Amino acid sequence: MARERLYLFDTTLRDGQQTPGVDFSVEDKLLVMAMLDRLGVDYIEGGYAGGNPTDNALFAEPRQTKATFTAFGMTKRAGRSASNDPGFQAIINAKAKAACFVAKSWDYHVRVALGCSNEENLETIRDSVTAARAAGKEVLVDCEHFFDGYKANPAYATACAKTAFEAGARWVVLCDTNGGTLPAEVSDIVRTMTKTVPGSHLGIHAHNDTEQAVANSLAAVDAGVRQIQGTLNGIGERCGNANLVSLIGTLATKPHYRERFETGVDAARLQELTAVARGFDELLNRSPNAQAPYVGKSAFATKAGIHASALAKEPETYEHVPPDVVGNRRRILVSDQAGKSNLIAELNRIGIEVAKDDTRLDTLLRDVKEREAQGYAYDGADASFELLARRALGTVPHYFDVLSFRTSVERFDGEMHTEAVVKVKVGNETYLNAGEGNGPVNALDVALRKDLGKFQKHIADMELVDFKVRILNGGTGATTRVLIESRDGKGNRWFTLGVSPNIVEASFQALLDAIIYKLQRDGVSP
Repeated sequence: MARERLYLFDTTLRDGQQTPGVDFSVEDKLLVMAMLDRLGVDYIEGGYAGGNPTDNALFAEPRQTKATFTAFGMTKRAGRSASNDPGFQAIINAKAKAACFVAKSWDYHVRVALGCSNEENLETIRDSVTAARAAGKEVLVDCEHFFDGYKANPAYATACAKTAFEAGARWVVLCDTNGGTLPAEVSDIVRTMTKTVPGSHLGIHAHNDTEQAVANSLAAVDAGVRQIQGTLNGIGERCGNANLVSLIGTLATKPHYRERFETGVDAARLQELTAVARGFDELLNRSPNAQAPYVGKSAFATKAGIHASALAKEPETYEHVPPDVVGNRRRILVSDQAGKSNLIAELNRIGIEVAKDDTRLDTLLRDVKEREAQGYAYDGADASFELLARRALGTVPHYFDVLSFRTSVERFDGEMHTEAVVKVKVGNETYLNAGEGNGPVNALDVALRKDLGKFQKHIADMELVDFKVRILNGGTGATTRVLIESRDGKGNRWFTLGVSPNIVEASFQALLDAIIYKLQRDGVSP
């Protein structure tokens, strides 16, 4: 039985750019477009043509994407011809194959926002689609606030969608702009709309204000739409848009959708899903969501010993899809809930083969549980666990000794000044390194990595990406856990931790582990 084609429309670079703190340059947009092409989406909405200098530069020349490069903008204004509307002409003149127009479909917005009559609004939709088609564009119309508009005045919302379709729009996209519609409502309304506009010409654009955007998008597909709009990792204004990554994972792996529909994301491209999702977060300079479906670091992680034992025998017992299908991997976490099955599975994963009856396993497991009772949490710090395990097994090279360290924080001339001094011994050489930073941890990091003798070249591309502090038992004298995320020039990322009543000491433990882990992982000889 032939599968129906389902089209994926990415609006990361337009709607996603409304996320607080996200601001793409032209270069950023080109990188994201390459990621999306690598994934296999059908449409890439580059931005708002004529809306700002960045998007003007992006649309100034054709972009060689496999996906249909799309410009976004508003329909022409009421009372003006298409040729006499500069905003509309910016979309027509954009070097993009498709034009996506946002049109009001809620009569309340037509009256309040546009200040025109309902009939005038229908004319702007009709004339905009006609003019864009005459200019050779594939046309999409985003019916803004469609679901709220339909619930308020179904006849008028339907008329807006029908007008766009009859004027020649390839896609009429039903938008849940406020994100407040629920899946059952979406399903009922879409199913009714297919009697006016064929499902093969309908799309869904859902926002996530009730955590329903993915569910609403899937409900719309079940009800008949054949285009889904979304963003990478669900970014977008307010609570975000439908997460295209989660949607792709579900459409490609769940029989209910996989057996009925095909998308541009084949099995090979699906294996790029995790890399694309995490690479996008890297571009945004933010830490990936560990619990993101399909692609998160914890998406296929298990902590309890009984779960790990079952996973080792039959992975399907606790995994809804094989992690490698989406480019992710299984993680067996080692913690105070762990049994020997967890420990052996995790050691095997990191390349350490140990016999089940090796007595060092009992010692290591006891050590892990004792340290977690003190506040360590190895399920979130893979690198520190690997070092702990390798030290127990005697396989971590001895690179250097820290003879002493100190920090000083003082305020003078109205400014804070922080310095750190670290004394290390590498072989027969002793190095006294000083560093300045915006705080004691930053200063220690600078000083520790300033000169490690023969190892310096191996850590030159290291940098501290994230620093988290957790107070474990309250009060100013409380035990503190520090988690540090590091990365290198190859894109590798790793987590290390330290625990102490002294936050500087806990931080230094984590910094030391980060450096030693990189040296041993890269196979550097002592």
